[in-house]
Amino acid sequence: MKDLLAKATTLTEALPWIKRTWGRTVVIKYGGAAMTDPALRESVASDIVLMKLVGINPVIVHGGGPEITSYMERLGLPVEFHDGLRVTSEEAMEVVKMVLVGKVNKEFVAAINTHGRLAVGIAGDDANLIRAKQKDPRLGRVGEVTSIDTTVVTKLIDDGFIPIIATVAAGEDGGSFNINADLVAAELAAALDSDKVIFLTDVDGLYADFEDKSSLISALTYDEAEEMIAGDALSSGMIPKVAACTHALRGGVRRAHILNGTVSHALLLEVYTDQGVGTMITHAGDTGPLPAKVNGVTF
Repeated sequence: MKDLLAKATTLTEALPWIKRTWGRTVVIKYGGAAMTDPALRESVASDIVLMKLVGINPVIVHGGGPEITSYMERLGLPVEFHDGLRVTSEEAMEVVKMVLVGKVNKEFVAAINTHGRLAVGIAGDDANLIRAKQKDPRLGRVGEVTSIDTTVVTKLIDDGFIPIIATVAAGEDGGSFNINADLVAAELAAALDSDKVIFLTDVDGLYADFEDKSSLISALTYDEAEEMIAGDALSSGMIPKVAACTHALRGGVRRAHILNGTVSHALLLEVYTDQGVGTMITHAGDTGPLPAKVNGVTF
């Protein structure tokens, strides 16, 4: 009986959050170990399906760095990074497209579609969703976003599907570009006027002191996050994540979250419980609940 009561309590706690997120778009950047571990992939997929079924419009953005590296090494192509970005030759770009669009994307679409006719996989160069130009000649086919056209994404959402987006962009020079998935998630969240953008990674969130696991920061403001980026409070690996969060907030996204994708049901715990499990970044003073609106009725 105690176990049943605990389950009922959890459902009751989730109800107001379900109402407040009903009909809202949430962009989820899918990456880290949750992408490469089949069991974690299935767990994340089931969480996203549940979010869809209780009223959220999830949009998934993914990269696939480890898989790309693995295939490049098999093909004898040099693996080189500059300022954290993969140097992408014309040959490497072919591998990037093959891995992201033909493998990683299709595997995650299949994981979600085990639950029903729910997900559609697309690439950023489909329908000119993401257009880009070369970021730096030293990086080759690495691009920076010049425009986002959300038409194909909104049509998929309107038709009841979950868009799964591989971060390959249409180049203004007629070719394709490899784009950082964190930045694409931030840009797309802003373009879609999303309520939230969520970054799945392999750490629990931001720490005041990374060596002290009790120092997890559950919430901070945009200004505090910018100060952390400018100072030396962040590890080099976390700077791009936090920078993507603040970029999304500057674009109008209300809240950005950094979660550990290796924690079972982290997505559900962060979105549907009072306490959450990761780090949330908001504008100053914007920590209250969203007004709930279901079928035109405001709660």
